[in-house]
Amino acid sequence: MEFGFLLRVVLAGVCGMCIGYERKSRMKEAGIRTHFVVAVGAALMVIISKYGFEDIIGKNGVGLDPSRIAAQVVSGVGFLGAGMIFMQRQMVKGLTTAAGIWSTAGIGMAIGADLYIVGIGTTILILVAQKLLHSRINWLEGPKTEQLSIRLTDEPGAIDYIMSFLKERDITVLQFHTEKLKESSELALDISIKLPGDYKIENIIPLIQLSPLVTVVEVQ
Repeated sequence: MEFGFLLRVVLAGVCGMCIGYERKSRMKEAGIRTHFVVAVGAALMVIISKYGFEDIIGKNGVGLDPSRIAAQVVSGVGFLGAGMIFMQRQMVKGLTTAAGIWSTAGIGMAIGADLYIVGIGTTILILVAQKLLHSRINWLEGPKTEQLSIRLTDEPGAIDYIMSFLKERDITVLQFHTEKLKESSELALDISIKLPGDYKIENIIPLIQLSPLVTVVEVQ
């Protein structure tokens, strides 16, 4: 019987690894190991909660609510997810990764509770949704918000050049933050922009990189 429980833990870990791989491929804060451990731990807690007290439940004078163990998984993962969310140069980062950690725990709990189809199906749903939403499928297109991290040579007019470049293409600047990097004597520009519906960030980045003032452009 315990080998069946172990199979659930392993399967939960595999599902967690799949989600973690997608996050790692996008250079996010939590990767394969974190999602694997969260899924395995959640499955284990549900198994303990559901089967670990069968020998004493129902005995006279014994009052237990084993489901409270599983309930605490949600609270614990909430704190873990909060640690993934942070402010960097006036921009909030880590929301999707935190939601992924929370969902991974739910998948682990489902598989631990013998709900294999629900757990595996949810894993597939998350992976497909992440892929589709990042590929900007046509029926979802509209004004898109993007966050860019740009490094510029520390020369007069460098920031103004970027702002003029965006304005000429009807790209709205929502917010930006600049910082001088001591280690490289460059300017770091973190900027949040809104693209018109027919624009794609993949087409804008090469145009920005053409400027000799620009050294690095990354999508956050």
